[in-house]
Amino acid sequence: MISKYFLSIIIPSYQEEARLRITLPKLRDYLLKQTYTWEVIIVDDGSSDGTSRVPFEFFHKDEMVKIIKNSSNRGKGYSVKRGALAAQGDLILISDADFSTPIEEVEKLRAQIEAGCDIAIGSRALAGSKIEIRQAWYREAMGRIFNLAVQKIVLKGYADTQCGFKCFSREKGGHIFSQMTLEGFCFDVELLFIAEKKGLKIKEVPVKWRNSINSQVSLITDPLLMFLDLVRIFYNNKRGHYR
Repeated sequence: MISKYFLSIIIPSYQEEARLRITLPKLRDYLLKQTYTWEVIIVDDGSSDGTSRVPFEFFHKDEMVKIIKNSSNRGKGYSVKRGALAAQGDLILISDADFSTPIEEVEKLRAQIEAGCDIAIGSRALAGSKIEIRQAWYREAMGRIFNLAVQKIVLKGYADTQCGFKCFSREKGGHIFSQMTLEGFCFDVELLFIAEKKGLKIKEVPVKWRNSINSQVSLITDPLLMFLDLVRIFYNNKRGHYR
């Protein structure tokens, strides 16, 4: 395993003051045990709570922590894009603020990149995946229906595009974000679609995952918006946007 490299961790966050108080101490404890260089980038998506202040309750000022604050609530995709374009690491990890996939699972993704792939994505739907706390049945059903739509409209071959735990080589995949257009929850699909267009090697990796309550995904509006975003990817591609 490579010991000398630089890992950037991007955490898109909206109204996450309470959750970050739980997850950031665990993240810091893990990172302090590592031999590599790291940075944590919190992208505050226009929160009205203390999301931007919480990191400095746990990380020292001389540690590599950066806060990027959107002037208004723009969406998860927009926030991830800002974080990725600001990242300096050799490897970039995208993680949800609740760390439903524990930070330790980054080693599985990192191993795949060291083995030769360019992007490694966590998956809840493979044979080796371990779901410790499940979602409500209706959210699982919504996820399966969305995945079918992804397969039919834009992107075949992935069991789970929406797990919020993805790692990639900045040298190979960092330039993808300058072409991304979607600002909402469907950004994952656009990311993978562009990566495939560019011939990057993508590996889906089974990970541990535990559902966290208080999901930011609305059962009413977000499924429709995500479907419309799939159509946008399709037509963006037809117009040559992803060349």
